[in-house]
Amino acid sequence: MAGEPGFAQMATVAVYGAGDPGCRAVLRTRFPVQALAFHPTEPLLAVGTGEYDGGYHFEGELLLLDWETGAARSLIEGDFGRQVLGLTWLDGQDLRVLMAPYDDYKDRKAHVEGHTAVVRRPDWRTVAPRSLTPVDLAGPRVPAPRPDGRDEARTALSALSPHWEPRRQVLAVEELPGGGLLAILHEEEDAPERPVPGDREDGLLVRYRTTAYVERLDRLRIRRGSRDYVRQSARVRRGPKQDWLAACSPKGSGTQPLFPLSWESGQTHFPGPGAETGDGDLVYAGTVYDGRGLQPGGSFVVRRAAADGTPRWTFRTDHVATDLDTAADTAYLAYRNGELIALDLHDGTLRWRHQLTIAGTPAIPTALTAAEPGRLLVGTSDGRILDCAVV
Repeated sequence: MAGEPGFAQMATVAVYGAGDPGCRAVLRTRFPVQALAFHPTEPLLAVGTGEYDGGYHFEGELLLLDWETGAARSLIEGDFGRQVLGLTWLDGQDLRVLMAPYDDYKDRKAHVEGHTAVVRRPDWRTVAPRSLTPVDLAGPRVPAPRPDGRDEARTALSALSPHWEPRRQVLAVEELPGGGLLAILHEEEDAPERPVPGDREDGLLVRYRTTAYVERLDRLRIRRGSRDYVRQSARVRRGPKQDWLAACSPKGSGTQPLFPLSWESGQTHFPGPGAETGDGDLVYAGTVYDGRGLQPGGSFVVRRAAADGTPRWTFRTDHVATDLDTAADTAYLAYRNGELIALDLHDGTLRWRHQLTIAGTPAIPTALTAAEPGRLLVGTSDGRILDCAVV
């Protein structure tokens, strides 16, 4: 079975046994899953993914998951791949692949037609990653409509129970003084629109109208902030235009630029969730922009001095943080790959890292709050809230 990317920005494929409720293997993908096909004899699952990038290209992957070992390979060469729409095993050696065109440039029918190819390999268990070339995937143009399928899925579920409702991702969770919990859930795409101030941006930033000399002003999600922090694109003291971390002045009288968001020359940094320490420093997660997408080590956690923004320490990872909180001398982080991480708040050293699982099944943490003493409240992408003990 496959699920949508949602807030975690990763789709999930899980393999279960027919008579065993335990999960055999889990695969997380960069693109939405479009097709699944089990090999007729080997413990292999072909997974087709992809989407239209909104500009010209149909990007995606053909993945091969060994559901006995959990190992997976991306088979199409190149960074952009192909959007894979359909997969059919003709026998143990031949796999028929239906793909969207590479792009829709001067191609009106690119969104309703595609190409089909039959890829033959004597032993699919030994196929090398990135080994399928354009020659392997060349094939005739065929009709390839792309029905959404959501209405059919809802109809099928409603036939089982008219009272069902989808689990929604937990975006934030807090403990109330009386012992209850307050959670913010992701709103469904087809839910009625509700008037809200500003525009929501990925759950981390809120955009507001700004003065003429500032091109962009985004409010950062900073816990326990003594003031409102924003990201603003501006020229400060006739310097070059760049993104600054700024503080909102009292009573809405303007902003005060504090320091550039990027402390490394030539890099563009995007800030994520963070917290203010007792002495006014900022600890926050973020990513380094790269046109090819997030690169290894391109996600960071940093503690910056309140006075001038000097990094006191940085911690690098390969995945985007979904939430961050601090307690006593520890910074806690949740990540889109399912990890929970604890860092020493004073020097950034790793204290522990843990892959989140629920009843043996991997889960994606999308919200995290440090609840004293020694507890973490963790919200997940499938709508659950966990009360976890930490040591």
